Amino acid sequence: MARLALGDDDKKARDWFCEEMSSLGCDVKVDAMGNTFAVRPGKNAGPPTAMGSHLDTQPTGGRYDGILGIHAAVEAMRTMRDAGYETKYPVAVVNWTNEEGARFPKSLHGSSVWAGDLSLEAAYALKDVADPSKTAGAELERIGYKGTLPADARQNPLAAHFELHIEQGPILEGEDAAIGVVSGGQAYKWLRCKISGRDSHAGTTPLAYRADAMLGAARIIAACHDVAAKHSGVATTGILTLEPGSINTIPHTVEFTIDIRHPDPAAVRAMEADIRTLSSSLLQTGNKWECKVDFEEMFDAPAAIFAMECRDAIREAAIASVGEGKVRELVSGAGHDSCSTSKHCPTGMVFVPCKDGASHTPVEYASPEACANGAQVLMDAALLFDSRREK
Repeated sequence: MARLALGDDDKKARDWFCEEMSSLGCDVKVDAMGNTFAVRPGKNAGPPTAMGSHLDTQPTGGRYDGILGIHAAVEAMRTMRDAGYETKYPVAVVNWTNEEGARFPKSLHGSSVWAGDLSLEAAYALKDVADPSKTAGAELERIGYKGTLPADARQNPLAAHFELHIEQGPILEGEDAAIGVVSGGQAYKWLRCKISGRDSHAGTTPLAYRADAMLGAARIIAACHDVAAKHSGVATTGILTLEPGSINTIPHTVEFTIDIRHPDPAAVRAMEADIRTLSSSLLQTGNKWECKVDFEEMFDAPAAIFAMECRDAIREAAIASVGEGKVRELVSGAGHDSCSTSKHCPTGMVFVPCKDGASHTPVEYASPEACANGAQVLMDAALLFDSRREK
C-alpha cells in the first residue's frame, strides 16, 4: 500500500473517515494542519478522551501501521453507538496528518504543530521529497483539508490520548505476548548530510587525485553503524541522492539522511557528536583534493514517557481481555503521534504483535486475532479512563 500524506489517495481515506464518523453521530472538525477530530458527546462537557493514529503510509508501507489504530477507534465508536453507551465525558477519534514524514520529511508533522513543537509556517513550507515544487501547505489546500480549527493544543485540548499500533518489532511475537503496554518512546534525531567533492573522469583520474563524494558518503554511512553499535543504539540511512549521476563520472555531491535512535536522549547526543567528529576525519586524505561535509538537523524528538494512569488503564483492560501472562510492558522504538500528545495530556499506547516484527514493508501483517485483541483493549482502556475522570 502506498498512501502518501496529502495525495489523492490520502484524500479518499480522509473523506471515508469523515463520512463514517459523521454517520456515527460525531461532530467532525479539521484543524489548520488537516488533523481531523471526530467528537462524540458525553454526559458532561469537557475535552474529549481521544483514540488517535494516522492513515498515511510509507512508500511501500503495510496495511496496519497507523491504519489499525484508526479502524479500531472507529469500531469502538460504532460499538458505543450500537450499545447505546453514554460516556461520562466526550470521546473522540483523531486522524493525525503525515505521521510518517515520508512525502514531506517531518515525522509527526501534524501532531507536532498541535503540540507546539513546529510552527504552522514551517509545517506548510515543507517540500515534497520527490517534487520540491509542491509544499505541504499547498497540498493541504488542494485536497480540501486545510481546516479552520486552530492546530493548537491550548485551543483544542484533549483530556487524554490512547493509540493502538502494531509493535513494528519482534518482541511481543518472540515472547508469545498478546498485548504490549507501552511505557514511552525512545529519543531520535534525523540529520541530512551533504558531501561536497569534485566531479572528474572515472577513467583518467588516479585515486590519489580524487575527491569522491560517494566514497566519502559510504565511509560515513558505515561509520554510523559502528557508532550505533558502540552506544547500543540504531542508525539508518534511508534516502541517498548523488550528482551528476553518470556511470563514468565521479560524483561531486552526495546527500543522504541519518536516523539515529536510543531510549536515552544523552546517548542520541553522544551518537550525533561521534558521527560528526568521525565524518570530518574520514574525509581527510592528505592529498590536494578532499571532500567537505555539512550537516543539517531535520528533526529532533526527545524521549517520551507515557502517563501511568493511562498505562494502568491499558494494563487493566489487557489483563481482562487476554490474561496477565500475555501482557508485557515495553518501550516503543518508533516515533508516534502519541509522543507529541504526551506533552499536553495523559497518553498511552497499546501494541499488538506483527509477523516477524516487519513494518514499513508490503509484508507487514497482524493476525485478525491480534487486531481484535488490540481493538478491545483500546476501547476498554479509553472507557476506563473516561469513567475515572473528575473533570
